[in-house]
Amino acid sequence: MESRASTASSPGALPYYVAFSQLLGLMVVAMTGAWLGLYRGGIAWEEALQFNVHPLCMVIGFIFLQGDALLVYRVFRNEAKRTTKVLHGLLHVFAFVIALVGLVAVFDYHRKQGYPDLYSLHSWCGMLVLVLYFVQWLVGFSFFLFPGASFSLRSRYRPQHVFFGATIFLLSVGTALLGLKEALLFKLGSKYSTFEPEGVLANVLGLLLAGFGVVVLYILTRVEWKRPSQAEEQALSMDFKTLTEGDSPSSQ
Repeated sequence: MESRASTASSPGALPYYVAFSQLLGLMVVAMTGAWLGLYRGGIAWEEALQFNVHPLCMVIGFIFLQGDALLVYRVFRNEAKRTTKVLHGLLHVFAFVIALVGLVAVFDYHRKQGYPDLYSLHSWCGMLVLVLYFVQWLVGFSFFLFPGASFSLRSRYRPQHVFFGATIFLLSVGTALLGLKEALLFKLGSKYSTFEPEGVLANVLGLLLAGFGVVVLYILTRVEWKRPSQAEEQALSMDFKTLTEGDSPSSQ
């Protein structure tokens, strides 16, 4: 028992992987800003610069903040579960709001310039991610934060919630990579194959995006790094088992 407890309180290399993920995430955000500033004229809610709000907001919201929201249960392993749930939900809200700003920016830019909407694979994947993200948050709120959900429903839905959370994050990273490639081809065209400085910088950004996604998913899939059950959670689990299987503590 003591060795199990010490393992739960000392997750080994987890802090280093989390720190590495944050370094990658901050580099992604910083390099996105550098790319837009050096080669796209900067960011503003006017004329051509309005489009640049879109990639920056999507990277901050649907990549960096979403990834951090998924890591909450690994970073705050020993905090009260209610507190961790609230933080997890709030980070997802912030991510969604920032992504909405980016979505409004690109649609408004297209309207002003007379460009068509929703014709590319990137845009289709982006709308899929947006809808799935919103539905995932609503269902998660209903099951895990809203007081009406029963313990049995939460237990049954939790594996699906975890799976779809990781899937939506993976789709977000893939959609960002599609958008990055699309933006490069629109501007550089055939020059992309001549190792233009913008293309090289954007390729490095793409590698960092992929690296951040891989590290976050690796942390999430390590079983030994999962949040250990607290005493009150184990008591609830025992009560649920007693109700559903007809067991009792005295019969063990």
